[in-house]
Parts: sequence; structure tokens; C-alpha cells
Amino acid sequence: MTIVAGEDILSGEPRIEGTRIGVRHIAGKVVSGGQTPAYVADQYDISLASVYEALSYYYANIEEMRAFEQENAEAFERVRNDALQPKEPVS
Repeated sequence: MTIVAGEDILSGEPRIEGTRIGVRHIAGKVVSGGQTPAYVADQYDISLASVYEALSYYYANIEEMRAFEQENAEAFERVRNDALQPKEPVS
């Protein structure tokens, strides 16, 4: 088990090797969502060790994780605003 990152998967966000499960996904479930690591491991069908490795990476690289969270929030807001604006004037 290793945490890896590559631009071709999850837009370069750190993830568990061999999966599309991001470190932020796991941290969100455990840290923000209040779910137990064992429950998250079961839900994602990964080892409990992988969950703890992801959490360890999250806390060891908290500024990087916050930057990804901010980028994600900004991208979501751009998409939301674009979706609400008509591309052409309606006659």
C-alpha cells in the first residue's frame, strides 16, 4: 500500500495506489463525516491499514490537502456559476 499521485487520475490528488480512492475522500469520511476507519475500509473495500495510511498522509500534508480542497471548491463554484448562466441571450 502506497499513497501515489498522477495527473491522469483524480487530477493529481494523492490516492491509494491501485485505486481511485483519494486521501481527501477517506479523510472526509473519517474526519468530517465522523465515520470510523473500520467502517470506511469496509465501505471502500480496502484494508484498514490503507485507511490509516491515507489519514497519516492527510495529516502529514495538511497544507497540500487544504490547497486541493480549496481548488476543488473553486472549481465547483465555477461550474455552478457557468451552469446558471445561459450561453446565449434568450429571445
